[in-house]
Amino acid sequence: MDMMFLLLLFCHVSSAVKHSLKFFAAASSGVSHLIVAAAVVDGIMAVYCDSREVQAKQDWMKTFFENNPQHNETYSRECFKHLPNVVQAWIELFKQHFNQSGGVHVLQRMCGCEWDDETEEFNGFSLYGYDGEDLLAFDLKTEKWIALKPQAFDIKKEWDADKDRAKKYENYLTRICPEWLKKYVDYGNSSMQRTELPSVSLLQKTPSSPVSCHATGFYPDRATMFWRKDGEELHEDVDLGEILPNNEGSFQMSVDLNPPTEDWEKYECVFQLTGAKDDIVTKLDKAKIRTNWDESSNITILITAAVFVPAVVLIAVIGFTVYKKKKAKRPPPPPVNSSELSERLNLETRLTNTPTCTLDCIKALHTVISCWTAKQ
Repeated sequence: MDMMFLLLLFCHVSSAVKHSLKFFAAASSGVSHLIVAAAVVDGIMAVYCDSREVQAKQDWMKTFFENNPQHNETYSRECFKHLPNVVQAWIELFKQHFNQSGGVHVLQRMCGCEWDDETEEFNGFSLYGYDGEDLLAFDLKTEKWIALKPQAFDIKKEWDADKDRAKKYENYLTRICPEWLKKYVDYGNSSMQRTELPSVSLLQKTPSSPVSCHATGFYPDRATMFWRKDGEELHEDVDLGEILPNNEGSFQMSVDLNPPTEDWEKYECVFQLTGAKDDIVTKLDKAKIRTNWDESSNITILITAAVFVPAVVLIAVIGFTVYKKKKAKRPPPPPVNSSELSERLNLETRLTNTPTCTLDCIKALHTVISCWTAKQ
């Protein structure tokens, strides 16, 4: 059967003592010969696989595979045998409940766990999305599913009745995932506890475009960036971008400033990194702005790709693609009854109070896969 699945992740940990292991999966009907998978530890891609091989992306993960070859085999089974079968079944199930007979449709799944190494508390989660919208979420405390769209109510009832399914999820989220996460942290802790400062550049497409203060190569991802004038932080005429991953395991981010009409020397960009002793302050200097504006030909050439993320599509695929202007959230569909509403509110409260990603993290996958299929 034609299909594609992608195992992805990733989101930021909220403190120095909290760790996360997150997997994302996406499958599409009507797409063949494209398999990409990733496992993300504390926001860093540790394992990647496609239709040819499984790759450890970090040195510590390579060492872990060498010492635990059976673990590598487990990833191979999941990537090449188990998931291709089950996700195709899920897609067919969802198509049936959405009254769809054909076309390209995308299923997304996120599952994983988080661990506080001080309190030893764990939190597990499993979420499903379909065609870019939230669909189902597993409530670990009640071992029941929460329907996030009306079309998912019947699926919820069917899955709730399957006690074996619930026990498998409970076992994975409370035993297997935490065990893996602890082992990964043990192997990768020295690397993940490092601090790396970025290089900071001023970029501008045209003289009338916003001036972008761009920092790349920093680690960890707990960083802030802002513009200030005369020592005061600016909130107007400023657009803060999201933190995005680089291929080698570091991060990048940018903050845009509408070009001032005067007193450029009063403006400066400030980058702050958790664990770093000093801030990086970059004065707004016209002579230091890197631009691609060609006045002689009056055209704009794309800034060299080396300045930005080397693999834009990969970044989108692993779930870090975001929009600068966030869309307003739509209200959830009405629940079947008051019990359903209570379950959903309890789940949403727990998700809000923990550093887990919601399905918003992977909605961009639908656009990416749709664009890819349109080229085939």
